[in-house]
Amino acid sequence: NMRIGFTYDLKDDYIKAGFTAEEAAEFDSIITINAVDSAITQMGHTVVRIGNAASLMERLLAGERWDLVFNIAEGVRGSGRESLVPALLDAYKIPYTFSDPLTHAITLNKAITKQILRDSKIPTADFMLVHSADSMPKPKFPYPCFVKPTSEGTGKGITPKSKVYDYGSLVNHARELIMEFKQPVIVEPFLIGREVTVGILGTGESARCAGVMEVSFTDKADSDIHSYYNKEFCEIAAKYDIVDDDFAKLCAKYALEAHKALNIKDACRVDMRADASGEPFIMEINTLPGLMPERSDLVLLCTKAGMKYDDIIENIINSAVLRL
Repeated sequence: NMRIGFTYDLKDDYIKAGFTAEEAAEFDSIITINAVDSAITQMGHTVVRIGNAASLMERLLAGERWDLVFNIAEGVRGSGRESLVPALLDAYKIPYTFSDPLTHAITLNKAITKQILRDSKIPTADFMLVHSADSMPKPKFPYPCFVKPTSEGTGKGITPKSKVYDYGSLVNHARELIMEFKQPVIVEPFLIGREVTVGILGTGESARCAGVMEVSFTDKADSDIHSYYNKEFCEIAAKYDIVDDDFAKLCAKYALEAHKALNIKDACRVDMRADASGEPFIMEINTLPGLMPERSDLVLLCTKAGMKYDDIIENIINSAVLRL
């Protein structure tokens, strides 16, 4: 029996504080908090709900300690927002689930992630990092291009306008995103092939692929991309199927290689898309994958592959305990 602290950002708290639905999109609902709490309790552990980084700081300064912290806190602002809770716990020598501050900071930045993947000879599409729309060079890859914020998740900043067909549209949309999200944008060639998300459980050599799930869009979707709208209304906009063909096996191989190259711990989700020739490329990696029952991609693919929700949480905790 362990005393397990539980850190998270509760969506309702931020909505009450005046955040918009999109600003609070990455935070967790009470449904997720209750489900994770229940799963850990079923394992025989005692759960202590801590909440966000501010609550964690108060409790650490008050002298409170835990055997392990189950951390899904996304953080609020800055390029190190996902690293804040792990860094605080490191300072107090308290072990926690999921990756360390460095890995979270790297994977939150899509450009740096892609540089590491490229150097590790793991396929990722060509890209251009743009700090200012006014001095943007013309891309060296063909149109259509895809434009998105460098450090956002949950489809934030991604709309049908993200797919651009000429330089003028590219400059205009890049300018809008840089102004709105106060960060650089990343520009890539638009990949027109199959899209999958790959679930990885475990750490290092014990990591394994939990499943490969193909994502396709219905006639209710607002585009053929994983936009903010399509993620928020995934029940009507998207269709999800477990796949196990040669393409899926190749995707699983690359996702596992990325998991190890980036030193990711306990679990992650890797989003991939193929080009016109059917070659898969890693688009981005989520080291704090959503854990909402029946809705989050990692949970969907694990349950479709035969795992129960409680088993997913148990796998994550066992992985953390094993490496500790």
